Amino acid sequence: MFSYRHAFHAGNHADVLKHTVLIAVLRHMVQKDNTLTVFDTHAGAGLYRLDGDYAQTSGEAVNGFLRLIAPIPNPAPSGKPMPQAANSTKHTLAPALQEYVDMVASFNAKGSFKVYPGSPFLIQRLLREHDKLKLFELHPTDSKTLSANIAQLEAGRQVAVLREDGFEGLKKFLPPPQRRALVLSDPSYEVKTDYARVAATMADALTRFATGTYVVWHPIIARPEAHDVPRKLKTLATKAGKGWLHATLTVKSSKITTDDTGQEHRPGLPASGILVINPPHTLKATLQTALPQMVKLLAQDENAQFSLTSTD
Repeated sequence: MFSYRHAFHAGNHADVLKHTVLIAVLRHMVQKDNTLTVFDTHAGAGLYRLDGDYAQTSGEAVNGFLRLIAPIPNPAPSGKPMPQAANSTKHTLAPALQEYVDMVASFNAKGSFKVYPGSPFLIQRLLREHDKLKLFELHPTDSKTLSANIAQLEAGRQVAVLREDGFEGLKKFLPPPQRRALVLSDPSYEVKTDYARVAATMADALTRFATGTYVVWHPIIARPEAHDVPRKLKTLATKAGKGWLHATLTVKSSKITTDDTGQEHRPGLPASGILVINPPHTLKATLQTALPQMVKLLAQDENAQFSLTSTD
């Protein structure tokens, strides 16, 4: 249950999709003066070192975020030195991608990218003083690290770290007193039951607070449960009379290959998606320019593609 560590995957292609969408949604929502409460059901450790052992072991950021600042034609072998950021990007990025890159850059010294901010820090950076952020993290090590990282912000009562199950913990906070909320749910799906729990949690949330905005990340892999997640969420939203937007990003084939010695090679995560219930009206247009560029910059083979569907 506690074996998953996001530090191995920080800054990968799934994070590029998830965090670009998250920033775009939140940027729109903070334009209204009313207090906004944001919930992150699976917050992780909050900050990650791209030059640390975890990230260097997997090297996933090299084929994710780091391609946006200095595209690399071929994946760098594990253990190679981290590439340094250029003084300026080598391409003109879509506005949403540029804002995402700038946000990550703001956590680093000029000229290099060694720190990758997870969703808790990206969210907090965009909040106003009167907004609230509640972070759920059940993993004992990550929860402790998250608390220590958040303490550095000296944010006081604005940010609360809760070491509990985010699926269950969310229930007692909905609806929020100010009647405005954004919920991000991106479990690891390491536990098979996470797939069903995501749908059940969103069903309960919509019953308690139908006007909230709900952002759900999901992997796209060859498992029936994985395919069920977006379908169930769309059905829930439609039954509740709420709009939805679904964006997916595929960077490579999901096929298992075999080398000359007969050894099988699994592709890792080939694709993922984000489904937003009650999306901002600006989100679709934002992603129509960002997603094609994600495919261009993050593609690992000819199977790279994106999809963008919504109720409007």
